[in-house]
Amino acid sequence: MKVKKYVASSMPEAMKVIRAELGPEAVILKSRSVKVGGFMGVFTKKKLEVIAGVDDQVKKPKKYVKNRTDEQLMKQVDELKQLIATMPPLRNTVVEYPLLVQKVISYLQHQEIEERLLKEVRDKVMELYYTTPSLGDKQVVEWLKSWFEDYLSYSERSKVFQKKYINVVGPTGVGKTTTLAKLAASCILEQNKRVAFITTDTYRISAIDQLKTYASILNVPIEVCYNNEDFQQALQIFNEYDIVFIDTAGRNFLDSQYIHDLHNMMSFNEHMETFLVLAATAKMADLRKVYQQFSSIPIDSIILTKLDETTTFGPIINVLTECQLPASFMTIGQDVPDDLEKYTAEKIVDYLFGDWKHE
Repeated sequence: MKVKKYVASSMPEAMKVIRAELGPEAVILKSRSVKVGGFMGVFTKKKLEVIAGVDDQVKKPKKYVKNRTDEQLMKQVDELKQLIATMPPLRNTVVEYPLLVQKVISYLQHQEIEERLLKEVRDKVMELYYTTPSLGDKQVVEWLKSWFEDYLSYSERSKVFQKKYINVVGPTGVGKTTTLAKLAASCILEQNKRVAFITTDTYRISAIDQLKTYASILNVPIEVCYNNEDFQQALQIFNEYDIVFIDTAGRNFLDSQYIHDLHNMMSFNEHMETFLVLAATAKMADLRKVYQQFSSIPIDSIILTKLDETTTFGPIINVLTECQLPASFMTIGQDVPDDLEKYTAEKIVDYLFGDWKHE
């Protein structure tokens, strides 16, 4: 620390000198009254002795530079943009979009596309709007279809039934048993495969009867398994078959015991391909919860059912983009095997924009 003694007529006068010499960071360490001048103790004057000090490590503020370079200015502009981007949106702020862009936003919101995906689409459509002269209603929907197809291209599987054991899981009411019968019929009629059924759905007698009816119509054998021992025995019985379809119990997906029972019943190994069945009629919150519950099982692909029972396809698009799993099949009715389609991004996007009204 730098320390210095000052003598002045008053404290304000001393402070003025101290600030000028030591700077604004200086502090008063000690002060006292003293007598100075005179002769033989006569004619002396009272003064103020002040001892002040300043930490010589304190950095003085940099002087403002008026002439900034263009590079420095652009850097500050970029920093400002980044700051604005991180700021929360202002409340009660209404953004006015062009009418065509508003139509896109409104339609996708009606289809229940989530905001995370909607924002990305909105930004792209705005860019398209201002870079494409005379952009029309038909042009924008064709562009949207192309964009969604490209966005969902990862969800297409080039080959299905890559393994011998085909396991179908999902919550109750999504149509697992009927879907299983459609898949089996397709393999028999189109690929001439030797097919067998295993069911572990012993909680509902009607489910066993239903699969037995399909087995009788398709002329394929079926084994009912109540525990892991039965399941292993059924695998041995059907060892010579080309494909074995496994129907699991349809129970409340909120019950974690269901997933635990599946693990106890069968081994999810390299010889098994597992399909998660999701209904297009389900709410997004339920679809997300279903996926979370079954995520402890190695899911290979998704089967979408009941596409003929809804006009809102946003939740399906949302869950496909969120879980990043491929889809293999779509069902559009109860008829076996007719109401079964191979999944493609183009088909699901056509469903998404099926209600779009051209002007």
